[in-house]
Amino acid sequence: MPGVQTLEVKPDEDGMRLDRWIKARCPDMPHSRMQKALRKGEVRLDGARAKTDTRIAAGQAVRLPPYEPSEPVPKDGTVRAPKLKPGDEAFAKSLVIFRNKAILAIDKPAGLAVQGGSKTERHLDAMLDFLQFDADERPRLVHRLDKDTSGVMLLARTRESATLLGQALKSRQMQKIYWAITVRVPDPSEGTIRLPLSKQGAKGGERVVPDEEDGQMAITEFRVMDRAAQKAALVALWPRTGRTHQIRAHLAAIGTPILGDGKYGGADAFPSGDILPKGLHLHARSLVLPPGVPGAGARIVAAPSDHFKRTLKEFEFDTTGPDIDDPFEDWED
Repeated sequence: MPGVQTLEVKPDEDGMRLDRWIKARCPDMPHSRMQKALRKGEVRLDGARAKTDTRIAAGQAVRLPPYEPSEPVPKDGTVRAPKLKPGDEAFAKSLVIFRNKAILAIDKPAGLAVQGGSKTERHLDAMLDFLQFDADERPRLVHRLDKDTSGVMLLARTRESATLLGQALKSRQMQKIYWAITVRVPDPSEGTIRLPLSKQGAKGGERVVPDEEDGQMAITEFRVMDRAAQKAALVALWPRTGRTHQIRAHLAAIGTPILGDGKYGGADAFPSGDILPKGLHLHARSLVLPPGVPGAGARIVAAPSDHFKRTLKEFEFDTTGPDIDDPFEDWED
C-alpha cells in the first residue's frame, strides 16, 4: 500500500484539475478513495485543503494520503493494461472520423461504454492507446456519451487541447447537435425546454427527475425535422447545459419519450404493434470545434448507427433538407 506521498506538479501538468492530476499520477487509486480524501481534506495543495476541481500550477506540492490500490501493482511499478481482444486496435481506429494535431473525433457506436465498471470489461478508455498515432501521449477523454447513445465524441491529443476543450464545454462555447426519434410529436414543433433536474437513486440505477426546487437548471433547444403523422418524429436537439441524461429526461417530461428509452419512457417508449429496431434512438449528430483550438469552426458530423438508420427508413424521415446540418442556424444565441 502506497504511504503518504508529496509530489511536485510538473511544468506540463500546469492548469490540470486536481482530481484528473491525481488520476494521472496514481492510476491505481480507487475513485471512491480519491473523492473521500478530497472531501475530508486528506489531500493538501501547498499545505492547504483543495477542492476536486481546483486548477493546479507547476511547482506546487500535492500531499496524497495512503490508499489501497484498486488492483495489485507489479513490482516494477507499472500498471497492468486492460484486457483487450484481437481486432480491438483495428476497431478503435475505424471509429476515427476527424484528426488534427490537437484533436481526434470518433463516431462511438451504440452499445460501447466510454469507461469501465464492475460489469463492463470492453470500453473505449481501454482502447485509447491504439489512438495515439503520432502524438506524444495517449488521447484524453474530454466528455462522454451514454453507453447506448451513438455519435460524435472528442478526444484531446495534448494536455493543452484537453484544457481548452474542457473550458469550452463548461462555458457552453461548443455547439453539439443531437438527433432523437421520439414517440409522438413534440408540440409546439420547436422551442426551448427549461426544466431543472436532480439525480435520484443509487449508482447503477441512477436517473434524473424534474425538480423545480432543488434541481440544477437544464436547458434544451429542440426542433422537429420530420414526422410520421402524430406517431413519431425526428427531432434535432441542442443541449445548452450538460446535465446527466438531460435530453432523455426533457423529452420524456414533455410527453414525447425517445424511442427505446425504457428508463425514462417506460412502456410508452415501445409502441405496441410496431416492429421497429430495438435500442435507444439517440445520436450525437454533430459538433462544432470551439474558438482557440486547431480547426476551430469545423463541423464534425457522424452518421447514425445501424438501428437508427433502419428506423429512419421505416418512417421515411427526410434527412436531406437544407437545414439538416445546422437546424438552429437562424436561432439567436
